[in-house]
Amino acid sequence: MATHRSPVRFMRGARAACAVVTCAVALAGCQTVQLPTFGRTAAAKPQVANAPAAQQPQKPETKSYSGSAPSVMRRETDEPARAQPRPPSLPSLEELLGRLPQATAPAAEAEVPAMPQARGVRVALLLPLSGSNQRIGQSMLNAAELALFDFAGGGFEVLVHDTYGTPEGAARAAQMAIGDGAQLIIGPLLAHSVRSAADPARAAGVPVVAFSSDRTVAGGGVYTMGFVPEQDVERVVHYAAGRGAYRFALLAPRGAYGNTIRDALADAAMRAGADVVATRFYDSQAGEFSAPVKAIANYDARKAELARQRAELKARGDEISKLTLKRLETLQTIGDPPFDALMVADGGKRLVAVGAMLPFYDIDPKKVKILGTGQWDEPGLGAEPALVDGWFAAPDPAARRKFDDDYQSAFGARPHRLATLAYDAVALAVVLAAQDTPTPYSQAMLSNARGFAGRDGLFRFGPDGVVQRGLAVLQVNAKSANIIDPAPNNFDTGAPEAAPETTPQIEGAAGN
Repeated sequence: MATHRSPVRFMRGARAACAVVTCAVALAGCQTVQLPTFGRTAAAKPQVANAPAAQQPQKPETKSYSGSAPSVMRRETDEPARAQPRPPSLPSLEELLGRLPQATAPAAEAEVPAMPQARGVRVALLLPLSGSNQRIGQSMLNAAELALFDFAGGGFEVLVHDTYGTPEGAARAAQMAIGDGAQLIIGPLLAHSVRSAADPARAAGVPVVAFSSDRTVAGGGVYTMGFVPEQDVERVVHYAAGRGAYRFALLAPRGAYGNTIRDALADAAMRAGADVVATRFYDSQAGEFSAPVKAIANYDARKAELARQRAELKARGDEISKLTLKRLETLQTIGDPPFDALMVADGGKRLVAVGAMLPFYDIDPKKVKILGTGQWDEPGLGAEPALVDGWFAAPDPAARRKFDDDYQSAFGARPHRLATLAYDAVALAVVLAAQDTPTPYSQAMLSNARGFAGRDGLFRFGPDGVVQRGLAVLQVNAKSANIIDPAPNNFDTGAPEAAPETTPQIEGAAGN
């Protein structure tokens, strides 16, 4: 199986040199780098090089990458990108730039000074553009186009290789990318492919910024951009413990992911001075989840206790016992579950199905706070009443919302949730390539301690190569989710600001 070596030349019009300079100076000054949001018009839509007009519809198309050379994506023109206004979420860097023009009201467009651009820089993008994950790969490729549209100047090339969604395809793609002179490899998507691509990359001294969320593949020149579940768990457990929860329980699918969440919950609870009192796994292929929910709720014991009390009251036969017995008629069980907070570590239809079982087995969301992982970061969870008011940690959705709208405008469809990873990785590659250094992708450059602000919020790579993210805590409501504890603005403080006194508390938790 030959690797598709048609490197796509990303082509874009004059855009964000301001972003490149901002990041260049900010990196030199150890400031957090802002990857700004830009407006986009239909006329400025990025296109694949040399594609005929008929192949550039409003809706996204699946591009073919067969051939003897990789697809190359580059700018359509060498005209420098123009300065763009930055959102006010991070401190302005104008005082560091000196010559960066201030954004003005959209009057007559004035000329701006030329900004430094990445010249003669070549990186590779390894994605599953065929196989079972083709849809994800295509969405990430589209996002990479948008990143070049927003950031890249002339002379920056992205070589696009199809991994076919296999470890063997990823290894061959990495070898060809290195042979083509790639200074950085972005991708692949899954852990097994990352491991295969990492071997030739390490041998050649080419760093890899992969999309996997498996922290075990990081290190030795490999960096992971994926959403790390341990960080989601740590953030929401720390938040819940600060609001009265000290007994945690876990429902999770059986397998590697469930084991990861189990270990992460145990570690996070210990750091918070709390305990994990119950854990139940279930078969992710099952269509029914009543047994694990019933077990973790201690339903049978609580139901038996209710039956015992009813029998005792009935035997007494006095008026007070009769009145008490009357009040017990509507109950299924007596007493509360043995935990203050229950983490349901799943997403999609399975999460909704598990959630529907919670009140059926007398786990009352008004008394037990339901917690989630990053898999809860999707619309529509509020359709299941038991999940409403549940908490989970995720990147601040504001920046991603703008990205989603831009993607929809350019490609006529909503992006896959992982598409922002490709956008931020390619934008970071462009930004670092514009630095005044012969080694823009060295460990020192990629591991800037102050981090970068992307479409999924604040992030940086730790010493182990694993991404660290500034996460918010969100609460599910009927239609979406709202932030109840904001993400940090920088990594200086080490933790988000203290929550205001109006932050929701866990009802019925000890100490409340």
